[in-house]
This record gives sequence, C-alpha cells and structure tokens, in this order.
Amino acid sequence: MKLGLQIFGVAASVAILLWLAATRPAMVGNVTFLGGLLILEAVFASVWFYDKWFFLIVMLAFLWAGSNLPMASAGSAARWAFLTVGALVGVAKWGARREQQRFSAIHLVALLCIVAAVATAMVSTKAQLSLLKSASLFLVFLYASCGSRITIANREEIFFRGLVTACEVISFVAGFCYVVLGFQVFGNPNSLGAVMGVAIVPVLSWGLLISNDRTERQRRVLALCVAIYLLLTSVSRAGLLASAITLGVVCLALGRSKLLVQGSLVIAFLIAVLGVLQPAKVDSLVDSFTEQVIYKGKMEQGILGSRRTPWQDTVAVMKESPWFGSGFGTDRVYSSIVSDSVLRTTEGSGREHGSSYMALLQYVGLLGIIPFAILLLLVVANVVRACLWMRRTHNPQNYAVPLAMICLAGLIHAVFEDWMFAAGYYLTLFFWTAAFVMPDFLPRRTAQPAFVGSAVPTAAAIDSRPAVFAKEDALIH
Repeated sequence: MKLGLQIFGVAASVAILLWLAATRPAMVGNVTFLGGLLILEAVFASVWFYDKWFFLIVMLAFLWAGSNLPMASAGSAARWAFLTVGALVGVAKWGARREQQRFSAIHLVALLCIVAAVATAMVSTKAQLSLLKSASLFLVFLYASCGSRITIANREEIFFRGLVTACEVISFVAGFCYVVLGFQVFGNPNSLGAVMGVAIVPVLSWGLLISNDRTERQRRVLALCVAIYLLLTSVSRAGLLASAITLGVVCLALGRSKLLVQGSLVIAFLIAVLGVLQPAKVDSLVDSFTEQVIYKGKMEQGILGSRRTPWQDTVAVMKESPWFGSGFGTDRVYSSIVSDSVLRTTEGSGREHGSSYMALLQYVGLLGIIPFAILLLLVVANVVRACLWMRRTHNPQNYAVPLAMICLAGLIHAVFEDWMFAAGYYLTLFFWTAAFVMPDFLPRRTAQPAFVGSAVPTAAAIDSRPAVFAKEDALIH
C-alpha cells in the first residue's frame, strides 16, 4: 500500500512538472520558483520517512539556516516548511497511535505560554511581528510535544545511539572546519560555545559513560576532546560554565566524583609540565584567560561588564510596559536595519538582551511571565527527578539522563545568552525537544522507563518489587 502511494506520488509530481513546463515555461525557468519547489518536494519526501529520519532532517535544516554555510538564506525558508509540516504530521500520527502518549503537565503549561504570548502580541505596537513570533514558538512546542515523541517512541535505542553518533560527526566536522580550514561554520564564537556547551559536550559525555566497546569508547573520547577544545577556543563563559556545572552535577549524582578528581589532576599536571618547559607561555595563557574569558576585555567594569549594558537597557524597556511587556519577540527599540523577509530576521534588527530570562520578561511582562515561569520550573523539577534517580541508583543507562544534561546545561547557559525562546534558532528546537521528551523516560512506579539495552533493570521495576528482593537490590545498587 505504502509503495503504491509512493509510486503514485512520484508519477503525479512528474505529470505536474511536465504540465507546468508546457503551459508556463517562464515560471519553470524562475530560480526562486524552482528553489521553492525543490524545498516542497524535500519536505513531502521526508514525510514518507517521518519515523526514521524526519527529526534529523528538520535539525539539519535549522543548522543550515543558522550557520555560515552557502545558501543559508534558503535554509531560513526551508526550516519553517519542515517545522510546519513536521508539527502537523506529528499531531496526526500522535492521534493515530494505538498506544497514545499522554500529555503531561509540562505540555499543557506550554499551551498556556502560547496563549500568554498571543495576549501580549495583541497589545503590542508590533502586533503582526509578535503574532508571527508567537506562531513560530507554537510550532516548536507542537513539534516537540508530538512529532519528536512519535519519532522516538519504540525506537529509543536507535534514536539515542544516532544522537550520540550525530554529535560525534558534528564535533569532528566542526573541528576540521575551525582548526584546519579556519572556517567558522557556526558564525560568531557565542554560537560555537552554545552548541558545544549545551548539546555536544553533554551528549558525548553521556555516550562515553555508557560505552562498553573499546573502539567506540576511544572514538567518543577523541570526539569529546575535540568538542571541549572548540568550547575553550570559543572563549564563551556561558558555554564553559554550563558544561562544567552539568558534568559536575552528573558525576556527583552518579557517585563518580573520582572522575572529577582525576580530570582536575590531569589538567593540573599538564599545566605544570607546560610551566616547566615554557613558563612564558603559561603566563601569557593566564593573562589571556583572565582578560578574555573572565572579564571579556572589560576589566574596569567587573566580571559581568559585558552583560551590564544590555541588562540595563532591558530593564529600561520593561519600565515602559511592566505588565504586558513589549509583545512576545519584539523590542521597543529597533535599529535602522529592517527584516528582509517574514521568514528571516536580519542580524541587527533586534537588540541584545544578555539573558533569555530578561528578554522573556521584557517581551511578556509581569503577567505574561507566569505560565513561562511555571514551564521553566517544571523543566527544573524533571531535571531534579532525574538527578535524584541517578543518585539513588548510580546508573547512567536511563535515557532521561542525557535529556536532563541537555536541559540543565541549557537552563544555565540561557542566563547569559538570549536564545531559549528564539524559535528560529536550532538550539531552541533541540532544547525544547529534550525538555518535552524527558517526562516519557523519567522513572515511575506505574510504568517502566526505557533503558540502554534490555539487560539493565528499570527503576520502576526496582521500586515496585516486594521487600524479598532487598538483597538483590543491594547488589544492583
């Protein structure tokens, strides 16, 4: 049946193209029309492989749009086409499943956030732009709540293994581009620090923790070292802080504090060796780290000097409209550069806020922030639940562990960078997918969470067994 539909779809597409070529040759020769047609064909083709490949495709589209790769402007339009179709198809597939995945509190609160965003848009001076931004965020939430969960359902091991492999590939490719070619594929250093600190380093660290094969472990160690090197070269304080705290929390929760001590000793040893061989280079490194990483070249203004000005500007805008804000995704102050498309906001058309939370408070005001605050608290609560489970079992095999690491790193990173509610940013889609999928894997007493491999006992099974298994539990833990 499916093969017949595919053949019919291909035949119909060819017939339509031939008809357009015969009746409207000028349209067929238009580069813009052909580009849009190719994007449309790619979107519909990816729907046929929705369960297996669509998440990878939509993430690649967002990465393409946010990078310095050729034809990034075309990717800006393609990402919304993929996201819209992915969200709608995800809802349809979610409703057609026999074993429907339930919506949890975090998904319902996300809907209230969209309502609050639309309400602030109605009283904004930039109502049309704010409504478009709200619609974009709605598509992100909808796809993360339905489409991504459908993609992972019953394919957990394949999905997460593919996620780790994808992070390895990104780490090696980015390392080759930055170190060998000198090509900044992610654009500015803050974007590089965000990708490595929030996504690549946490996922690769978890992949290393669960590795059993020696060759696989060595490859992931190398990929993790490349990712950490890129994170250090980005001189991104937010990325460094997010990854350091996340890895520290996970190691302590898993009872592997020895790893932290060993890592610190290795770093100290390397610095000591370098100090003996090249003392002048160590002094230069310390001075550079103090000036560029800690103070960002603004030592006279203190540690947060680079963030003080955008924070002050944000507070000033908030005072103008404290209750409903400036409208979701909009600012009171605009530059002279105007957006070149409804699908893409030109760099410079917005103002830096220095924090995702400060930006959100300016957008929606004190009243509109309430559902967003509840949403963020639910994400924090899920991360805490995952950490408590790790602390109790010392087991990194649960699929909730990498999702919790991504969410924790993202929550910390967003304190200093404005991206968490920027719907067109690839890290935003990645973060909210992790946040909305994580409740499906958190340990419960009434349902068994998915684990890496079938031989690992689930926390639900451990919690629900009678007391006669106490000795066995002691051996497991």
